Formats: sequence, structure tokens, C-alpha cells
Amino acid sequence: MSPVPALSLSKITVTFVAGDAAGKAYTAVDSTTLNVDAGEFVSVVGPTGCGKSTLLNIAAGLLEASAGDVQVLGRPLTGINRDAGYMFQSDALLPWLSAFDNVALGLRYRGIDEAVVRERVEEWLARVGLQAHAGRYPHQLSGGMKKRVALAQMLILDPKILLMDEPFSALDIQTRQLMENELLELWSADRKSVVFITHDLEEAIALSDRVVVLSAGPATRPIGEFTIDLPRPRDVAEIRMTPRFVQLHTEIWHAMKNEVLKGYAQSQHA
Repeated sequence: MSPVPALSLSKITVTFVAGDAAGKAYTAVDSTTLNVDAGEFVSVVGPTGCGKSTLLNIAAGLLEASAGDVQVLGRPLTGINRDAGYMFQSDALLPWLSAFDNVALGLRYRGIDEAVVRERVEEWLARVGLQAHAGRYPHQLSGGMKKRVALAQMLILDPKILLMDEPFSALDIQTRQLMENELLELWSADRKSVVFITHDLEEAIALSDRVVVLSAGPATRPIGEFTIDLPRPRDVAEIRMTPRFVQLHTEIWHAMKNEVLKGYAQSQHA
């Protein structure tokens, strides 16, 4: 691994001020540090509303931290993180474009020659198993197919860092496991650095090299980091049945259980 992290969030604090007359401040994230090495797959887990997506938006350059530093490949981040691809929780495909044109969108925006665009889009649609569905529009695709289009749309631009915000949470369990294996296969080909946000601890362990646990908000912070020493390549369904997986799940759940209960109690009184 490179001595310089692919992504470094150092002592990040994010404070929001209410827009009402009182102008009350709310600290979502407090002095949080997260480093992701080149080629490392890191999942971030924690209670609902603890600031996981806020940290991802900081890493993407979509949100500016109130305090702290962000570095990408050893350089300070200013503006949008152009070394990163972002995959959202909800579908972000343009409904009036076909699967082919959605995947081609980023390349065309960059002014790439159309012959090159066509060649690369066809290659990526084949890699995600959608070459026979290139002409379909999003409403004609299943949930899993739309996620495959979104993966191809992100990876065709060859980002060095993948930022993924619960991308498979809306899928049924069988499709979800297929997509998780699909992601691992694509990732293993060139080992991008990944920050993967999820509520699902099993998903985090099955996919990752390291799992970071955040406390309940407000003022969330890391309360534990766990190395996932499961062998690769992995099948996410089969790896869940191994003794080491169960041991890791038990260990991490004990670290985060109280925070999940705290977050749930806060949501009941919100």
C-alpha cells in the first residue's frame, strides 16, 4: 500500500446552523479522522442519523467542513473531488436516457470522441451483464439492473476513489447479494479505494478490509475500527457462514449496540 492515503479526513467537524430566528447550532460530526489507503475497501457503519452520509459528502467535496482537513492522494481537496466517483442510495439515472446513454454521459461531458465513447460503453455494459439491455430506459429495468447501470456509469470514468452511500439498501436480499458479489468482482480487477456507507453490519463485514464504527449523533465520532481478516476472493453469502465471520460480527456488534440503541431512542423523541 502507498504511504500516502488515497483519502484522508483529519479532525473533521461539521456544524449546521438552523435557518430560523434562534439560529441554533447543531454539530453533526465532531473531530473525526478517517484514512483510506490505496486499494483499501473501508465500510462505515453506525446508527441512523449519525453523520455517515455527511462524511461522504465531505470526502466528495459536496460539503465543506466547519473545521479539519481533507486530502486526496496527498493533496488538499478544494472544491469537488474529481478523483472520486459517487454512487447514491437512490437512483440517479436520467429517466429520458437509455442505459447506454446514461453510462456514456460522463464521457460525453468530458468531450471524449464518440467512437471511443461507444467502444468503452459497450465494454462496460458487457462487464456488468447488460449488453442486451443497452437500449432500455430506467423504467424498463429491474432494481438490480439499474444498480448495474449506475456502477458502470461510475466506473467508466476510472475514478481512483469510490464513494458509495448505501447503494444496495433498496434491493431485495437475493439481488442485494448478487450486486455485492458483482461489486467485489469489479473492485478486485483494479483495487480502487472504497468508502462504503451502510447500516448493515453483515454487508460491511462481507465486503470490507476494515470497518469503522461511528457513535450516535449529535457530534458523531469513530468509536472503533476493525480489521476484516477474511480471505479473498469472497462470496458474500458463503462468507457469512464461516466461524471467523460470526466472531467478527459479534465483536463489532458489541462495540456498536449501545450506540444503535441510543440512536433509536433519539429518533423516537425527534
